[in-house]
Amino acid sequence: MIKVDKKEIFRYLGYRKNLPDEEVMGLVDRCLADLQAAVTPRCIFRQYPIESVYAIDPAGRPKDQGAKEAARPLLRIAGMEIRSGSLSRNLRGCESVYLLGTTLGLGPDRLVARASVTHMSRAVILQAAAAAMIEAWTDSVNRQIMEQAAAQGLYCRPRFSPGYGDFPLEYQQDFARILQLQKEIGVTLTESLLMMPSKSVTAVIGLSREKEGCVLHGCEECTKAEDCAFSVSEDA
Repeated sequence: MIKVDKKEIFRYLGYRKNLPDEEVMGLVDRCLADLQAAVTPRCIFRQYPIESVYAIDPAGRPKDQGAKEAARPLLRIAGMEIRSGSLSRNLRGCESVYLLGTTLGLGPDRLVARASVTHMSRAVILQAAAAAMIEAWTDSVNRQIMEQAAAQGLYCRPRFSPGYGDFPLEYQQDFARILQLQKEIGVTLTESLLMMPSKSVTAVIGLSREKEGCVLHGCEECTKAEDCAFSVSEDA
């Protein structure tokens, strides 16, 4: 069973300081139970060295707008050539990374599809609960990675997914190829590079000899991402 924080479900549903009423609470509980019975969580993660980093500007910042693209460091990881200032800053000081893929399987998508026809409010809650559940599952896998890293004297940076910052979604194709996502965990890509099953995650997790006070969740989940030393927006 995947342990899910209901506060995360409420956050996905748009609740902030106030909790939902008893009717919604009951529906959340029923949706969670149905999801727990339907999910088939799987994961794959492998460690790769950071082969090289080419940085034009030591701070990772262009001198002028015209030089913006050229000033983004070029990372080489597992044969991928990644030009991303935000990912480069996240990985600064790292010597290797884990590439990660997780999924809940097709069960949540099927539940949402059926509910969308007969009970739209249930479909909305299922979507929110499944979103919280894939994050919880990915967090649990992230903890396994942290334990493996610790055995090597390494510390993990926050995970960083394609599509966040200036790390293009196009790299999903490389993740699919390198990790053999379809074979290993049953994840494929649509023409628009979205993953199927939809409740799936790919990410890079940097490994450093220096311990940093980073959150477990990915950079996109962190409220301090804009000011973090390891994350920078596309326009930074």
